[in-house]
Amino acid sequence: MHPRTIHKRCGALALFAALILSPVIGLAQNVSGQAAAVQATVFGLFGNTYLDMANTGSLAGPTDARQASDVSGNLLGALLAGTPHATAIGLGDSVASQASLANLALSIAGSAIGADLVMAEAQAANGVGSGTSTLTGLVLNGIPVAVTGAPNQVVGIPGGQMVINEQVASAGGMVVNALHVNVLGVADVVIGTARAAFQ
Repeated sequence: MHPRTIHKRCGALALFAALILSPVIGLAQNVSGQAAAVQATVFGLFGNTYLDMANTGSLAGPTDARQASDVSGNLLGALLAGTPHATAIGLGDSVASQASLANLALSIAGSAIGADLVMAEAQAANGVGSGTSTLTGLVLNGIPVAVTGAPNQVVGIPGGQMVINEQVASAGGMVVNALHVNVLGVADVVIGTARAAFQ
């Protein structure tokens, strides 16, 4: 075979391989997953304080796996929890994240919020995300709160609100916050957060 013909065929094969592999490479570059039992921002006159509990950090790639856990958790004495745990897993062609804690006791701006179990789950594959959350025994100032199971259920509290089963679509995925408590000018607390995206 003539050297020029060989060169042309090699060039065509290289181009074909680049076209076939480029979506795979692109896919791997658009993977994200993270979970945390708690993520909180406390607002102050001299700046904000960022706190977390059992935070996996972000996945580094499509087959990365991360977990974080502890026997118990305590954030500034204002949030107590048992067995905070979080996992984020890249499965090659999808991502799954989960965060949970038990025996929640949160005191924020005069409101006492408790729950027996708080859990958030998020999954993503082929650019589509989904998620769920579980809250059992949720109480506000000693009064049981009826959890409907619907996404983004809002309950007012003094100076702010709490959102139950908060679901926010992200690029190629979903963020699920089992319980998101915000008191204006005081603190923003997310309890049980899971993020998954895969494009």
